[in-house]
Formats: sequence, structure tokens, C-alpha cells
Amino acid sequence: MPAELIEKIVQKAIQIQQIPAPTFEEKRRAQFVQDGFVAEGLSQVEMDGDGNVFACLPGADSDHLPLVVTAHTDTVFPAGTDLSVTRENGKVHGPGIGDNSLGVAGLYGLVWALREQNIQLQGDLWLAANIGEEGLGDLKGMKAVYERFGNQALGYLVLEGLALGRIYNRGLGVRRYRISVETVGGHSWVDYGNPSAIHELVLLTSQILGLRTPQRARTSMNVGKISGGVSINTIAPHALLELDLRSESGRVLNNLARKVEGLVRVAEHPGARYTCEVIGDRPFGEVAPADPLVQAGIMALKAQGLEAILEIGSTDANIPLSHGVPAICIGLTTGGGAHTTSEFLEIEPLSKGLAQLLDVVQSAYRNNQLSYA
Repeated sequence: MPAELIEKIVQKAIQIQQIPAPTFEEKRRAQFVQDGFVAEGLSQVEMDGDGNVFACLPGADSDHLPLVVTAHTDTVFPAGTDLSVTRENGKVHGPGIGDNSLGVAGLYGLVWALREQNIQLQGDLWLAANIGEEGLGDLKGMKAVYERFGNQALGYLVLEGLALGRIYNRGLGVRRYRISVETVGGHSWVDYGNPSAIHELVLLTSQILGLRTPQRARTSMNVGKISGGVSINTIAPHALLELDLRSESGRVLNNLARKVEGLVRVAEHPGARYTCEVIGDRPFGEVAPADPLVQAGIMALKAQGLEAILEIGSTDANIPLSHGVPAICIGLTTGGGAHTTSEFLEIEPLSKGLAQLLDVVQSAYRNNQLSYA
């Protein structure tokens, strides 16, 4: 790929990264993306009420099923995070630069590469910059994308800035809970003996983490947030935790979730009122390695001298996969420090990542197979 094109993509990624976009606060970044799509002369450019941006690059035959290429616009970093960017030794450093500013920039890069090589695809190419992939977004944006196109697409290609060489063809199931406790509270000395919401929740957390997970299907539990109380000398009248459960097996995840809910029910007593709310439910799904879209990804990487690694993960691809529609998630370059302020991407491998993307997109139209039909 021409060095000028790679630099153009890097610059677009930096422009995107400089616009804060915490989950549920993506509108400013979405507006930038929409304006950029309009400037590129793409057709049917629009933003829905949630901030998902759509655009179409028309193909030779509008009756041909389209391919949908997506990238999420949100980041894990809260408003106010220092988004300063530095470049050195072939790397670009900055929070969210790879996850997923580069992924969104890849939507533009794909259009630029197609035009530079005078490639017209058989059918329409739809681009979607969607919200709500991170944290408690619960893949809301991708759900809207799928609602729009459903199974009337060749498939879905999800772009992430990092993880070049990996193809996510399996969607990892995730269940998330917010568990809260309310008690009467009181003074730490005068009312000693009254139930403390924090004490209650700590005991419950210990019981949850004591649940056994199977060896045969990788499964994880994580209490990612815990809060509550009033002061050091007050018996806490309220407390909450947020729990993340994941598993490669749907049966295992459902069984673990039932056990957690059972522990919450048992913990309830007259002095402590519990609530257990599902705040995230990312569905399972997979597409076979032999599927044409997966094979296109494997062959595209092979052409760049890279060996594909098939992966399971929680990505936007979970949504179409859960409906039995072919979808894969691919990375555009390598890097590190994702979800930290030390995040960085490597510029040189981006040339291979873009070539991979271009090959996969063209192969999707050549194959013209619907493995779910």
C-alpha cells in the first residue's frame, strides 16, 4: 500500500481520537464521521437518533446483496481524559488511538484504497460507525446495524484497530449484573449490630467468587466495581457491585448466572434488601472456519505473510453471529496498551492490515455465498 495512503489513515485516526467519545457520549465523534462521509461523496449518509452513522459506496449492481463493514466509535476513557498524542519510533501513542479510532479510520481507508485502485464492487458496500461497543454499551449500536440489514447482507466485517493477524469468528457470551443492597444503616457505635450494606455485599462477593468454574470451557468472573457507604463511622445503608461473567459455553454461562442469582436470593433477609439487575447480555454465536468469509480472512492474511489465528471474543460480531449470519472481526495493525492511557499502534503493519481488508471485501463479493441460506 502506498505510504501516502497509510499516512492519510493515521492522520484520520488521530483526528478521530482527539474527539472524546465515552460510551453513551459518542455524538460529537459521530458528527465528525458523518461530515467526513459526506465530504467523501458517499451516498445515503445519515445518522440515527443514537449516533450510529451509515454510508454507502454504490456497487455495480444495486440488487446484489451488500457487505456491511463496521467499526465502533466509543472508547473506555471518561470525559476529561488527556488525549495527547505522540509519535516516535514508528508508533503512535494515545488513549483510544487503536481501540478504536484506527478502526473507524479504516472505514475511510477502505474507500480510499478501492478508489485508488479503481475497484468497483459487484454490490453496494455499506459502512457503519456504531456506538456502544465498550463497557455497558451492550453492543447497542451493532444491534441497530443488524436491525437495519439483518440477513439481507453477504455478511458483516467488524474492524478493530489492533489485533492484526487474529480473526474473531466466535462470539464470547457475557452476562453482567449490578447487585445492590439497602439497609437501615446507623451509627457505627450506637447502632452496632445493625446490618451493613457493605458487609453484606462483601460476604456475597466472597460466595460468588467461591463458585467453581469448569475446566473444559474457559469461564471467568470479575467484580469490576464496588461502591457504597457514607462515612467511616456510619453503618453503610447502601452498597453495590458490578459483576462480569464470561464463558465459551452458553450452557456454562447460564448455569453460573443462575447460581449467582440464587446466592442473591438466599442472602436476602428482613434487614437487607437486595436487587439483582442484568446490565449486559452479549449473545453467543460462531461461524465455522470453513465459511467463505472466514476463509477469505485467512487467505488475505496468508497473502501478507501472516498466519491467521482464529479467536473467540466479545466484539460487535457477536450480534450477527448470534443470528446465524456470517461475521468476523479483524484487526488493522499491531500495538499494545489497549484500554490504558499508554495505548499505542504500530504504523508499518498497517499496510498489511489495509491490504487484508481490501482482499476480504473483494472476496466477499466474488464468493457471493450465504452459508446461512
